[in-house]
Amino acid sequence: MIHPFEPVFDQNSRILILGTFPSVKSREQQFYYGHPQNRFWKVLAAVYKDAPPKTVPEKKAFLLKYNTALWDVISSCEITGSADASIKNAVPNDLSKILGAAHISRIFCNGTKAFDLYNKYLLPKTEIQAEKLPSTSPANAAWTLEKLTAAWQVISLAT
Repeated sequence: MIHPFEPVFDQNSRILILGTFPSVKSREQQFYYGHPQNRFWKVLAAVYKDAPPKTVPEKKAFLLKYNTALWDVISSCEITGSADASIKNAVPNDLSKILGAAHISRIFCNGTKAFDLYNKYLLPKTEIQAEKLPSTSPANAAWTLEKLTAAWQVISLAT
């Protein structure tokens, strides 16, 4: 599978949030965190005390409003369904297009797999330490929306 869509960022982006690779639902919708049970958009809305964006244009505008860039660690891979654990033969994205255009001060990874893949493939190139945040995936059921929002609050301090 090849990553089907571009990153979201502009010259005002100050933080970068990285996932692993788009889920089946996200690939169908052609945008990040498209599964209705993924709490990514609800968590960001709660962190920034704003309404959750619904449409793709609203989601892009929301990210840019809060100086947030969004992409995934992986450019292409073999994946079964949406399971991060099934990722094989990963090829990383080239973050230089974001890092060269924006003054990214902090990088956050959405979940352990994104963090591990970032450290393996991208840290040696970027030399920017990433911070691991708990996954907003519905598979991370142990984390309530409230707990996720509290943990993700660190991004509001970085923008």
